[in-house]
Amino acid sequence: MLGAGDLPGPMTTRLALIRGINVGGHRPVLMADLRGLLARLGLAEPRSLLQSGNLAFRSEAPPADLERLLESQTEKCLGLRTDYFVRTGAQWTAIIAGNPFAEAAASDPGRLVVLFFKQAPAPANVAALQAAIVGRETFESAGRQAYVLYPDGIGRSRLTPALIETKLGVRATGRNWNTVQKLGAL
Repeated sequence: MLGAGDLPGPMTTRLALIRGINVGGHRPVLMADLRGLLARLGLAEPRSLLQSGNLAFRSEAPPADLERLLESQTEKCLGLRTDYFVRTGAQWTAIIAGNPFAEAAASDPGRLVVLFFKQAPAPANVAALQAAIVGRETFESAGRQAYVLYPDGIGRSRLTPALIETKLGVRATGRNWNTVQKLGAL
């Protein structure tokens, strides 16, 4: 477990996204329970946004270390096995600035999704996914995240999370542009 005395230097903002909780009544978890867990782990100023597993806190621990810690402690303390995707505040700012779909973000942000990966997918896997797109969706990979534009909406798209993960060979979670912006404001 991390403690305040174990962390070097001043603490900076970290954003953590939890995969697949509180969606359609599946895998329910209270945000208050997650904030309490973060506080018990010595992570400062834990906050949450919405009910879909978006957390902000302060820490100097590297994101990969935090992912492992949060995954193991969430399973141990809350009985929930899930993936965490942690980014620094600076990384989040770069994700927002790197959006290749600025026009869509301004006109219809609910149809723009940012996918967050555990690791960057191989270029060959990105090419395979792009070749598998049969609709008007546009996919732009950028390291450990990607931007997906769903011009006809997400609900009817055949570019599903399962297809994306299968073709890319990496675990992912997604947030629409509105949520990405709100998390950036934290």
